[in-house]
Amino acid sequence: QVQLVESGGGLVQAGDSLRLSCAASGRTFSTYAMGWFRQAPGKERDFIAAISSSGGRTSYADSVKGRFTISRDNAKNTVYLQMNSLKPEDTAVYCCAARRIHTGVVLSKGEYDYYGQGTQVTVSS
Repeated sequence: QVQLVESGGGLVQAGDSLRLSCAASGRTFSTYAMGWFRQAPGKERDFIAAISSSGGRTSYADSVKGRFTISRDNAKNTVYLQMNSLKPEDTAVYCCAARRIHTGVVLSKGEYDYYGQGTQVTVSS
């Protein structure tokens, strides 16, 4: 069982930046594909970004491309989401996800094995 713990959320103004972190338990983090998702009230969980196990490949939703950056530090068992130029429509609970033993990027929420509890991001106008 892998535990994922997100941190770094908060209340910011439009145009500000935030960096989210997701710390994973276990010794095999470097074999996991990782992703970030978000869920706004009354809406489904949406894909935001994904990164391969080595960090060499990334993918983004069109809504965040050019503003958000996903990265990982396998030595620290942590994946990050740098969010710049935040907009009110970015307000949501952000959670990270892990897919075991996968070398590519995983885009579908149904293909992940584990999810964290999430961290709230609120962007005021």
